[in-house]
Amino acid sequence: MKIHRIDHVGVIVNDLAAAKEFFLDFGLEVQGEWEMEGDLMDRMSGLNDVKVACVGLGKPDGQAWIELIKFYSPSDEKESQQPLANTPGIRHIAFAVEDIEALVAKLKKKGTEIFSEIQQYEDSYKLCYCRGPEGIILELAEKIK
Repeated sequence: MKIHRIDHVGVIVNDLAAAKEFFLDFGLEVQGEWEMEGDLMDRMSGLNDVKVACVGLGKPDGQAWIELIKFYSPSDEKESQQPLANTPGIRHIAFAVEDIEALVAKLKKKGTEIFSEIQQYEDSYKLCYCRGPEGIILELAEKIK
């Protein structure tokens, strides 16, 4: 048995259009859009009467794939939680970026919550955390050359 790579990260969202727009503006590209429902989806998810819409976003080189998923049914009646960086569970998606200063300035201009200023980690990375749509935490990391 051998694991080749992480294939994708699935992110459940309530506003699929807004999340898609954010990640397109962030620099990812739509790799596919689809809807799923029926017995197979019910069995895969362990839920009943499932109907979802999905958008797959990534880079042309296939290195970063995010699957945004909107559940039309069954719906989760709870509102989105705004987790902190230390909340247990999968907490952030890290992106290797170029020109972190320009990207952070662009995100600030668009009203994205930046909850840490750009920090330098030793002589290897510049790092910054921000909050994307629906509380998704993004870590931006620029390798210092």
